[in-house]
Amino acid sequence: FMATIKYTPSHEYIKIDGEVGTVGITSHAADALGDVVFVDLPSVGNSFVAGDSFGSVESVKAASDVYSPVAGEVLEVNGDLDSNPGLVNEAPFVGGWFMKLKITD
Repeated sequence: FMATIKYTPSHEYIKIDGEVGTVGITSHAADALGDVVFVDLPSVGNSFVAGDSFGSVESVKAASDVYSPVAGEVLEVNGDLDSNPGLVNEAPFVGGWFMKLKITD
């Protein structure tokens, strides 16, 4: 069984498994940013509609907002990125995800 992965024009992905979506940025976006040094994540319980900025990612070259692909409520954020933001570059779909949402729309 493969989770469904969808992409946004701004290079976020959402990996949908039932009513939970795991959100991050694509390897293309991570490569374009260069070495990620900081990720600003939302708080658990925050709600977003599709297209809302939910945080930002900063690299040695640039800072970029990240946008929620769907409406939902934050169930979990990836605390590993606090101490190891480079996971976004190394494994954007595995260790470098940003948040998990309960999809509401």
